[in-house]
Amino acid sequence: MTNVHLVSPPTYGNDYEQQHHEHHHGAHPLHEYDLPAEPAPYQGAVAAVGMVGQEDYNMELEQTGHKPEIFPAGVAHLTDAEKLDETIDEWHFPTEEERMTLRRVPEKMNWPAFAICVCEFAERFSYYGATQVYSNFINNPRPTIGGNFSETGANHGSGEAKSGALGLGSVTAQGLILFNSFWCYVTPLIAAWIADAYLGRFRIICYGVVIAQVGHILLVISAIPGVLNNQTGAEACFVLALIIMGTGTGIFKSSCPVLVAEQIKIKEQTVVTLKSGEKVIVDPALTTARTYMWYYEMINLGSLAGQLGMIYAERNVGFWLAFLLPTLVFFLPFPVLWFGRNYYKSEPPNGSVLTQACGALWIGIKKTASWNPIKMVRSYGSKEFWDYARPSNYPDPKPKWMTYEDRWIDQLARGIKACNIFVLFPLYWLCYNQINSPLIVQAGQMDMGGSPNELVAQLDPIFIIVFVLLFQFGLYPMAEKYSIPFTPIRRITIGFILASFSMIWAAVVQHYIYKTSPCHDHVGDEGYFAPDGSECSELDKNRSPLNMWVTAGAFVLIAFSELFASVTSMEVAMVMAPKNMRSIVMAIGSFTSAVASAIGEAFVPLAENPLWVVNYGVFAGLAFVGGILFYICFRNVDRHQDELNLIGQEGFENEVAYAEGHPGEPKPVTGNAYPSEKTATQA
Repeated sequence: MTNVHLVSPPTYGNDYEQQHHEHHHGAHPLHEYDLPAEPAPYQGAVAAVGMVGQEDYNMELEQTGHKPEIFPAGVAHLTDAEKLDETIDEWHFPTEEERMTLRRVPEKMNWPAFAICVCEFAERFSYYGATQVYSNFINNPRPTIGGNFSETGANHGSGEAKSGALGLGSVTAQGLILFNSFWCYVTPLIAAWIADAYLGRFRIICYGVVIAQVGHILLVISAIPGVLNNQTGAEACFVLALIIMGTGTGIFKSSCPVLVAEQIKIKEQTVVTLKSGEKVIVDPALTTARTYMWYYEMINLGSLAGQLGMIYAERNVGFWLAFLLPTLVFFLPFPVLWFGRNYYKSEPPNGSVLTQACGALWIGIKKTASWNPIKMVRSYGSKEFWDYARPSNYPDPKPKWMTYEDRWIDQLARGIKACNIFVLFPLYWLCYNQINSPLIVQAGQMDMGGSPNELVAQLDPIFIIVFVLLFQFGLYPMAEKYSIPFTPIRRITIGFILASFSMIWAAVVQHYIYKTSPCHDHVGDEGYFAPDGSECSELDKNRSPLNMWVTAGAFVLIAFSELFASVTSMEVAMVMAPKNMRSIVMAIGSFTSAVASAIGEAFVPLAENPLWVVNYGVFAGLAFVGGILFYICFRNVDRHQDELNLIGQEGFENEVAYAEGHPGEPKPVTGNAYPSEKTATQA
């Protein structure tokens, strides 16, 4: 008989703490297997097998007749240069001194997280591959090339006219594109609630994939030449496809970013000893940031591949092929989700979570309500506000929905802080949305050199792919090495400012387009004529001589801004939200893009000649002001970021519990980080 030592999350060998941990948090997933316990002394080498060798660990469980655990005890998968010392005698939750002095490192990404990223790659390939050609599909009529009418809408590389299908004009095109963006970011709110409360994140993602695929099929139908001959039918089919595909996309996006981050194995700060002998803290907040960088890398690899291919499919064959190829690629998530269904790890749904959150908020609002609006605003989110909602402070009889513990209110308060951070994000997304259609139109007003004007939009994912590598292997490791506090609020502020600069670049380019085109501020417009008598809509004669690639600067800046603002917003939502509300908080963050699209509808009249310079200038000003206001409003969050990140981590909860029972005494570190021991008997 061989004792196999299994290890659990950090506790500290104190009976009071162990009871407190089990009462407030429940048993750790390891304990669900009800392994036969047999007291045994700690055996470091065997424990190392249980923690580091996942395959060996599962084999031992199988040999003892127990179901293998997909993710056993937390294991830090660091970079090759930072491998763990397998004696692992020093694993423990960091003390306050260690949190202030030790270097922090992230965990390495594991294969289930990568598999989910593959699904995201396919979804973004199909989504952006299709939406990339929306502008030309809606805006331009089917072209006539050399006297021959193009049934498919392709211009076959001719400079006489751009590819097109419905011919509804730039204002309608911008309106429908903004509606699509709005719809894709409204549906996650409902889907996130269903995921957190009833279905779970994995199941809701599966439903989203199926619904989105139906929308893709309808897109293909709307672009078939025979359907395009019936203008009304083609328009109706296209709009229906937008709604259905947007619904599926929103359902998918509500939980996919959360599910990928939930594959992180180490859930709380843990002190480990590297092979070099250095002690470091494996920080799940850093792991989340790195995971989302790679997640964003896959998003943009999919976006780039989809957009590049569809641009040439639209130009050389027709819109039906540009919609068909994304539909085929979107079949990839089906086997990935099916074969990995037993390996993905996620928080189970909690049907009462939204009721509990709303109830707690209502108690705080009711107790701190005042006719003085300034006083009421100040009291919102204060310590007093949240204390009223703690069960220990609420008189009996308590409401039926008040089944949470006092400490959950701290997690809810942190999640509300995350939602507050998202308030100014619509001003950022207003700038970002300009790359979807306006900057493509701008490129079409310049010398394209035989390339399709949509090609400039590929600069955004290209630069993001490059910048992610620079961040992952340059900027972030340097910041970690020298303990530079590159906090979320600072990163998001930089993102706002860079977005503003991108719009300034676009405004300057547009000014010179108007200055150098024979038609000046009516380049490409019907009903206006150049000095030589040609109609301004004849772009091959009246484009600006500027090369369309001068607009690249706007895409470089907006791409750089995304890594600071967009990626960090996902990180904030994941790290700060309560575990059973992550999809909802993530969806609220995404909803700001829908708000931006709704606000953008008010600016649609600026999306045409001769107002393009004003259009870009307005958005530049809004983003700059938004960035300044953002930093002023939330700079204090940076000062408490580490404390906020610790809320909900079991080691920190135990530390707090010990402090309550032993005021003024430092928390002792006893044994290993995972001293709550169980043993399995191996035959």
